[in-house]
Amino acid sequence: MSKSLMLVLCMVLFYKLSYSQDSYTLKGIVVDENNVALTSVAVVLHPSNKGTITDSVGHFHFTNLQAGEYTIHISFIGYKPYEETVKLNGNTTYKAKLSVAYLNLQEVTITDNYAEKRKKEESLNIEIVNDQYLKQNLGGSLMNSLERLPGVTTIDIGSGQSKPVIRGLGFNRVVVVENNIKHEAQQWGADHGLEIDQYAVENIEVIKGPSSLMYGADAIGGVIDIKNRKTPINNRYGGVVDITGKSNNNLLGSSVMVYGRKNTLFGSIRATLLDYADYKVPADYVDVYGYKVPLYNNELRNTAGKEQNLHLNFGIIKDKFKSRFNVSNVHTKSGFFANAHGLEPQQVDTAMHDKSNRDILLPYQQVNHFKVTNTSSYTFDKLKLMLDIGYQHNFRQEWSRYGSHGWMPPVFPDTLDFHKNIEREFDKKVYSGNAKAFYALNEKTQLIVGFNSEFQDNQIDGRGFLMPAYQQLTMGGYAIAKHAISKKSMIQAGIRYDYGRIQINEYTDWYQTQVVEGNDTTMQYLQRADYMDRQYSNISWSVGYNYNPGKWSYKFNVGKSYRMPTAKELGANGVNYHYFRYEVGNSNLSPETSYQLDAGIEFANQTFAIGTTPFINYFPNYIYLNPTPYHNREQGAGFQIFEYTQSEVFRYGGEIHAHYEPIKHLQLGIMAEYVYSLQLSGKKEGFTIPFSPPASALINLKYHRTRISVIDNPYLTIDYRLTATQNNIVPPEEVTPGYQLVNLGMGGEIKLGRQKVMLSMQVQNLLNREYLDHTSFYRLINVPEAGRNFIVNISIPFSGAI
Repeated sequence: MSKSLMLVLCMVLFYKLSYSQDSYTLKGIVVDENNVALTSVAVVLHPSNKGTITDSVGHFHFTNLQAGEYTIHISFIGYKPYEETVKLNGNTTYKAKLSVAYLNLQEVTITDNYAEKRKKEESLNIEIVNDQYLKQNLGGSLMNSLERLPGVTTIDIGSGQSKPVIRGLGFNRVVVVENNIKHEAQQWGADHGLEIDQYAVENIEVIKGPSSLMYGADAIGGVIDIKNRKTPINNRYGGVVDITGKSNNNLLGSSVMVYGRKNTLFGSIRATLLDYADYKVPADYVDVYGYKVPLYNNELRNTAGKEQNLHLNFGIIKDKFKSRFNVSNVHTKSGFFANAHGLEPQQVDTAMHDKSNRDILLPYQQVNHFKVTNTSSYTFDKLKLMLDIGYQHNFRQEWSRYGSHGWMPPVFPDTLDFHKNIEREFDKKVYSGNAKAFYALNEKTQLIVGFNSEFQDNQIDGRGFLMPAYQQLTMGGYAIAKHAISKKSMIQAGIRYDYGRIQINEYTDWYQTQVVEGNDTTMQYLQRADYMDRQYSNISWSVGYNYNPGKWSYKFNVGKSYRMPTAKELGANGVNYHYFRYEVGNSNLSPETSYQLDAGIEFANQTFAIGTTPFINYFPNYIYLNPTPYHNREQGAGFQIFEYTQSEVFRYGGEIHAHYEPIKHLQLGIMAEYVYSLQLSGKKEGFTIPFSPPASALINLKYHRTRISVIDNPYLTIDYRLTATQNNIVPPEEVTPGYQLVNLGMGGEIKLGRQKVMLSMQVQNLLNREYLDHTSFYRLINVPEAGRNFIVNISIPFSGAI
């Protein structure tokens, strides 16, 4: 009996010793310089290669560790990298204090630990900016604020609206994502901006190149991935007041945000108001199709606007579960240049339009975008599940004075159910859903499996027809594998299948047109669009490789992406008054496919960096709007006919950047970009493709300090931008002369008592140069870009304990 008892005791003792040897725990907390806990901080433990993030109170822990030496690596946005060796002989508690990283070496982007990590792990070329960058480079819209990034340009619609172009590709070839849900507006139109509040953006990832695998079929040219506010620190409240002023269009704006968190519950609310007048150009007149339009006080009459936005987000956060709801409503009203919107330039009532530079008269556009999204995630030991759902309602109206075109009656009938001055109306509802699973097969291999689905219902109204109403269903599934070959190299590969169905409604004119058939002449209600039901499917794939040996970084990616035709490309049949042309769709268009090779090489140390990101792109069947020698005189008021067609296109180009710190506190940077496109088939063989941006370069000089007198983090920047003449055009585009611009920027943080105030100032187009932007909405009527513009933004943050 005693022997049996001794045997049992020995077994228990051996078990306890064995268990204690293999179950050491390392617990810790990560704080900032003021001992405030930091949440969602990445913590990696080597050589075990275990990783985690800090919880809602800054804590982290690792279990099942053996005795020995470990190196802790900690990285967090805006803080210096942290690394320290820890000896583990038992259960250990550890505290890490991070220091703020004030120095941003690469001027053209705002880089930090997160950004560097993303760039090294992503085989496509990526640029990352935060809200500080956006405020220091505040433009007329969110996309204008990104124009300093290499490879990113915009199509501007006046001073308050713009849409993104990545490496010469825009419209439905660039996906804009906000809080994991694809932003769906009327992105097919050059006059349609993005209904997104730039004050509500925390950081943006711009992915250049085909990104269809993760983001869906339309990401054939790239992605603008917008992230809003991160989860607040526990038991804290805070917010920020932004006040903005601009001299060129007398803009006055303010945005106020308040956030808070108590234990597992958090939330925030933001309101934004903008009001701006007609913007000024450095010219006394503009030439609208041969007619010289005199300008009053150098102002483009009727380009004023207003913007009113409201955002609400709230959610719950626990150790393994997190769920966030985002509700937003963005409302804009902005005028179109009165002398260039389907009106005869000389028939504009200039006395009425010039009476005030802040009123918004006909013609104008009014857009309201309502969005509700939810993102939820649950984390297991090796598995993370994410679910995104969203609803969007984009309601757009274009108003202009009624005028009869073609066979429209001279007097608008009062029996119709829409207002005579509503030129067009689009009512779009979108339902979205994404599901993703991240699974760590082992310490080196991760598998991502996901599914996207979206349903669109876009109805139309108004007196003018351009594109039909439609219903569209898209869905796709994908799998991506990432494998770390070593600590310095990674390979990733993925495949995706997409299915899409679009049903186009028939459309019949509300007025009768004279039709001649042989010897018979009758008045008929013409059917402009036939019912169509099209289904498309395709397979996309991508293979990428990253190699990061110390100060060098290499990346390579090759892939195929896909895009189905839009309703406008398939079924357009009407006048586009913005461009004085008649547009005709093509129901036989096939899905657009693209093959692209991306590469990147970069060297960086503490004072010098240089890198280049070339690409080669091939489209077997690129879709674009081709001008014909014909004119439509029955319904199109004699406007030239443009038809959607497809051609084989070859593209290549890239970006290069370099920066150097010759002396402490002074940085010199240069960034250049170039895109070349060539049609290899079709009626425009040998031409480029429309809206091709010219080559350009940006030279930047920046002086920055940690502190000067009472100013923290002061900076002074000078930008010198050179843009080449764009000779590669598709008629009726015209050659656009090159130009040079000088911009200034300065700012810093001032403490008024205990209150911190952040000030940023810009002078855009310092020398008030008159120049044309080849991709601008008003380029075809030779309207120059905005003149000198002084911009001031004041941010007043506040915070406290709950």
